[in-house]
Amino acid sequence: MNAPVPVTRLLVAANVLVFLWEIATIGPGAFSGNATGLQYVNDGALMPSAVTEYHQYWRIVTGAFLHVSIIHIGFNMFALWIFGRFIESVTGSWRMLVIYAISLVVSGISVVLFSAPDVPTLGASGAIFGLIGALFAIGFKLGRHGMELIRANLPMLILNLLFTFFFPGISWQAHVGGLIAGFIVTYLIYFPPRRVSPYAYDRQTGSELDTEYQAP
Repeated sequence: MNAPVPVTRLLVAANVLVFLWEIATIGPGAFSGNATGLQYVNDGALMPSAVTEYHQYWRIVTGAFLHVSIIHIGFNMFALWIFGRFIESVTGSWRMLVIYAISLVVSGISVVLFSAPDVPTLGASGAIFGLIGALFAIGFKLGRHGMELIRANLPMLILNLLFTFFFPGISWQAHVGGLIAGFIVTYLIYFPPRRVSPYAYDRQTGSELDTEYQAP
């Protein structure tokens, strides 16, 4: 049996490596948050006008791996580590990667459609909000037993949305787009193991099969 791919660890590592590249190309300002918007755009930040006018669609992806400071990447990687490992453990590595990737792209498209055209956006938070949406989708899919998961994390979601809408410099477009995408994708592709009767009857052999859970 092949060992599972640690997708969360790979994503964290990729973000950290890109941040080190930012420091190398921009300078100490990338570490402290004192770099200019143009410097981040030159490194691949998501500028809506660059996508709509010059068709630089790759910025939707590259912008999600750039960060403005050590504090920015620190908070995002902590959240990615917490939510990513949980989603990966529940859905499996490849489903988690699909959820993250689609949330990343949709959050970027939301920025292109609804943000100011000349304001650069960067950071992994849109994709991370997709993982938060996935958490709530898992709770709903688990039915009555998942309601505790939803209740436990609802205050966290509300607090993050309050920060999103009331603090300047935070892209609500990326966060809301990622959140919705993560919820929908997870609801469509995640199916919890079904509990069946402890004993299933084998019609061919006439014997009883000891079975508790049936994978989707």
